[in-house]
Amino acid sequence: MRADARKNYDQLLAVADGVVTEQGATASLRDIARQAGVGLGTLYRHFPTREALLEALLRTGFDDFTARARALETADSPGDALASWLRDVVAFTRSYRDVVASMVAAIDNPESALHASCAGVRAAGARLLARAQAAGAARRDMDGTDLFALAGALAWLGDQPALASRSDHLFDLVASAILTVPAPRSA
Repeated sequence: MRADARKNYDQLLAVADGVVTEQGATASLRDIARQAGVGLGTLYRHFPTREALLEALLRTGFDDFTARARALETADSPGDALASWLRDVVAFTRSYRDVVASMVAAIDNPESALHASCAGVRAAGARLLARAQAAGAARRDMDGTDLFALAGALAWLGDQPALASRSDHLFDLVASAILTVPAPRSA
């Protein structure tokens, strides 16, 4: 990538990060381009769809969660490892308002720009869940898809102004329903 194109790409991502955090995943792409100081055509050259832009924003975080899950697969307490990872995934997802709907739609759509990242996070969570289940620390009647759905639901709840103040409590309730051994409570 040419230096000027790389600069535009990085500027678009930096601006999009702030705009999506503030306004949500349906923020105006035209506004993102304007605030980044580039034309709409430049935005579309780098990110041909809204999903492609969201994927670029989420990819680094999702890759980090996949790597973190691998590291947690050797933790002493599989239940605590699962709860800690899930709490971090929910917090990260909540940082990008309204992105949950795009994530849920992408998980079953291999054509979606977000699919690979979401599938990677789901698989990472499934491994942690399976390890917790094998240790008797998590209920056995759920799978990675259920865990991904619950993470999305918890992130969505945190996006709701009337429920945001209860999000930690709601996380603890859901975590206690998943784990057979209580996880450490949120701070």
